[in-house]
Amino acid sequence: MKFHPNILPSLAWFYCVAQHRSFTKAALEMDVSRPALSQHVKTLEQHFGIRLFQRTTRSMSLTEEGQSLYEVLKVAFGQIEQGLSTLQDAPNEPSGLIRINSSRVAARLLLEPHLAAFLAAYPKIQVELQLNDGMSNIIAEGIDIGIRLGQSLDEHMAAIPLTTMLETAIVASPHYLQKHGIPQHPKELIQHNCLSYRYTSSSGIDQWKFHTVNNEQHPIIFEPKGNLIFNDDQSMITAALEGIGMIRHFNLCMQPYINEGKLVRVLQDWCQPFTGFYLYVPSRNQMPAKIRVLIDFLVAQRETFQKTI
Repeated sequence: MKFHPNILPSLAWFYCVAQHRSFTKAALEMDVSRPALSQHVKTLEQHFGIRLFQRTTRSMSLTEEGQSLYEVLKVAFGQIEQGLSTLQDAPNEPSGLIRINSSRVAARLLLEPHLAAFLAAYPKIQVELQLNDGMSNIIAEGIDIGIRLGQSLDEHMAAIPLTTMLETAIVASPHYLQKHGIPQHPKELIQHNCLSYRYTSSSGIDQWKFHTVNNEQHPIIFEPKGNLIFNDDQSMITAALEGIGMIRHFNLCMQPYINEGKLVRVLQDWCQPFTGFYLYVPSRNQMPAKIRVLIDFLVAQRETFQKTI
């Protein structure tokens, strides 16, 4: 027999009566009239063409068919009750899968160093990390959280800063600069081996943008044309450390190497600050507990992030 959703109310009423073995007690619990409850059971019996209860003036019992239906519903309604309980607890219990879409740089700096501590603190949470350079439509793609530069975010997204303002840093190894000289103006970069980064999302080459010190003129756009092109920033950094050429990257990433004297920053006055990395979500309304605790955790790490700049 094909299942019809319109019999669901009658099944629920039958289950309640079968639990109590009494129309009167079931009607009191469900706050309905006894005749209405009786009519629901009668409708169900007519639908299946069977008797569900044996009734006398003093007692009520389930028929064999009624007992069989009751056992089926006991399992089904038990699962529904468990599911509703889980749903009710969800806002308070941090658990489940969190899908994060991030640029590679942001993931390496802002997520990966802290994932172990976060997962240890919330063992019921699972994280899926998706890395790409382009923007992601987190709503359409079923992503919970995105991490990108603030200047590239949709204004309708709820965004939370994870870093302060950033700058791009033009760097090279001391050996390279000793051999090829230190540029004093962006136009002099044409004389240097400037290594390129190609975006995997758009296939475009990252162009180097410079501003005058007082920012009065239009920015200078320079397209690097060195003998190496990368689509991975860590490989690009390694090439710079090896003295192959000059690279452009976030100061957030370059500062540890600069502090150790492995790389030297040039043209710093020509590199103006811009908005840093933000965590963004579709909305802050009715935010699941798992998302809320991750946001709180990452925001708490902001001080740590700044020490690397």
